[in-house]
Amino acid sequence: MIGQAPPFLAVMRLIPKLAAWDAPVLIEGETGTGKELAARAIHYGSRRRSKPFVPVNCGAIPESLIENELFGHCRGAFTDAGAKEHGLLRLADQGTLFLDEIDSLPVRGQVALLRFLQDGRYRPLGAVHEETADVRMIVASNRKLETLVEADGFRADLLFRLRVLSIEMPPLRERLGDSLLLANHFLREFASRYGEHRLKTSALDSHTHAWFDSYSWPGNVRELENLVHREFLLSDGRAFIIPAPNVTMNTCPDHGLIQASAGIPPQSYTVARTKVLDAFDKRYLEDLLRHTRGNVSQAARLAGKERSSLGKLLRKHQIDCSRFRDR
Repeated sequence: MIGQAPPFLAVMRLIPKLAAWDAPVLIEGETGTGKELAARAIHYGSRRRSKPFVPVNCGAIPESLIENELFGHCRGAFTDAGAKEHGLLRLADQGTLFLDEIDSLPVRGQVALLRFLQDGRYRPLGAVHEETADVRMIVASNRKLETLVEADGFRADLLFRLRVLSIEMPPLRERLGDSLLLANHFLREFASRYGEHRLKTSALDSHTHAWFDSYSWPGNVRELENLVHREFLLSDGRAFIIPAPNVTMNTCPDHGLIQASAGIPPQSYTVARTKVLDAFDKRYLEDLLRHTRGNVSQAARLAGKERSSLGKLLRKHQIDCSRFRDR
């Protein structure tokens, strides 16, 4: 976890305190802010550090399989149950179960989880007797659970059980200066991963500094990492890091977003910055819609934006969602 902005440092000071007490933790924050990293930091800073850390995405579990996933089943519990299988609670026994996207957990799963939190006991499917598990629960949500409770989308009693301790991860747009620290970190990481040392990572060009701090980063740290990864792979060794004076920022879809072009008369800061941001916005939105096959609601959720806000951006850049459907 890397950063020096005050909102980030406040979180870092809180994590050891959360790790010290063996109680449920709720981590809230936008998509890509590092909620799982925080959960791991809490687990590995706790007395359970030598025991399992089991991460699970609740949004990936079908409603009909919730209890089977959590509690496991005995042989013969249903047609395909040829052998006994342990659930997530047994796998995380003595350790930590991290439930990501807890806001996606259907009502049936919420009831099952609440029942376990009340006394630490559960019954595998098809079993006669109850079993116990010593599990610390850490959950994360990219939506405010209080808001979901008000809309009858989440059980209030479950929220109270989960929010004994809580923490909120700040979005990258509120962490002034951290985007540059993270970008340099990712550059070093990719240079090591790909064995590519021709691209030095001592500093990013001042033009890059300006738009990094002014951009809203709707996908937060994950978006930044993916951008740096792409630009690193597409770079010819001069494109991402721009140390030379009198260099202008250009957008070039074939060679990455940030391109060094010596010998070209520099544009004004405002013009150059606007071109870079507009080009990035358009490419990001098109990639997002390509991934969701034109589903604007899903794209808005992945981007961490309201659907109406995303719609305004799409209209601004004249992007037709229909051309991404059924591909």
